[in-house]
Amino acid sequence: MELKKNRYRIQGIDVIKLAEEYHTPLYVYDGEKIASQLNNLQAAFSGVDLRIKYAAKALSNLSVLRLMKKLGAGLDTVSIQELHLGIMAGFKPDEILFTPNSVGFEEVKAAIEIGAIINIDNISILEHFGNKYQDRIPICLRINPHIQAGGNHKISTGHVDSKFGISVLQLRHLLRVIKTYNIKVTGLHMHTGSDILDPGVFLQAANILFESAREFPHLQFLDFGSGFKVPYREGDINVDMVELGEAMTSAFNEFCKEYGRKLELWFEPGKYLVSEAGYLLVRANVIKTTPATVFVGVDSGMNHLIRPMMYDAYHEIINLSNLSATKRVYTIVGYICETDTLGWDRKLDEVREGDILAIRNAGAYGYSMASNYNSRLRPAEVLIHGGKAHLIRKRETLDDLLRNQVEAEI
Repeated sequence: MELKKNRYRIQGIDVIKLAEEYHTPLYVYDGEKIASQLNNLQAAFSGVDLRIKYAAKALSNLSVLRLMKKLGAGLDTVSIQELHLGIMAGFKPDEILFTPNSVGFEEVKAAIEIGAIINIDNISILEHFGNKYQDRIPICLRINPHIQAGGNHKISTGHVDSKFGISVLQLRHLLRVIKTYNIKVTGLHMHTGSDILDPGVFLQAANILFESAREFPHLQFLDFGSGFKVPYREGDINVDMVELGEAMTSAFNEFCKEYGRKLELWFEPGKYLVSEAGYLLVRANVIKTTPATVFVGVDSGMNHLIRPMMYDAYHEIINLSNLSATKRVYTIVGYICETDTLGWDRKLDEVREGDILAIRNAGAYGYSMASNYNSRLRPAEVLIHGGKAHLIRKRETLDDLLRNQVEAEI
């Protein structure tokens, strides 16, 4: 989003006009930014046989999935429903990685029937798999390296208390299970969590995966997850993708030389690809002054963007309607009937009732974690691609809330 002629624009389109046309709250996504992030990642790892599997859980609108497909990415899914969406978006089954957690074996069987690449993250499910399929279906295994790489503790997945993955300390038992059932393992996977800051920590975890990989003779790929940090505020630290790319490329190619053949290197970026591309547009309903705080109450809340309340996440907020005005300090709150804060003590251009505010970095885990809490309706979504604004999801109506309710005779 660029400031031009005193108006914020995305690919030349006036953002306030989008709010006027589609009303607020409104999710807006910049397709060019998504493509740019994907290109940055591909350029940083140009020295390896790279495969990008977009993490659909970050933003699973069909139009966004189709854009990812068009840009050359594969897909990473964590539920059978995401897998079905991927097929509907045009992905071939063998372009989709299926990495569920704590699901019943029936869901794994359903994904196998579709033809997705299966990623198993616990020994119990692996034994079920071995009993039924033996070596007929190749699989990937998710290893927990017991390394925590940055971010809020709620989104770290590689630590010792994590529910995700098979502990690297269980490797000997894991190998015995694989041998017993004659299971063919063609991929190993790890994911240490989101907001990776230090390439050194990432490499430390990668070395653990390399060490484990030596025990598996039939590998075709190693999947290093993602979790690359993106900047949320001015001056914020973000992962140096060039530095990480150079270090990982060198280490990966050295391992492949030792392993005896070249493997594919996979990543599953979600937030890195779509976070900065997304904006949540809201309207200031009220300005409320208390003895301690000036609140801006907006027509959205934690039901549309839960990250500030759930993760203490910072999202920059801009007053699009009153640029270059006197700066004042506000706390921006939503319309949900409980503590529902989107931004604490923010210095904004003076906000008036009716002004349009933009909440940045809302592309990842914004709409995908939205709810109907307080019986509020979820917003519309617009994707700007090729210089045109495309409505990719209609705003919900009361009929949508009632659609699956059944009236009982009471």
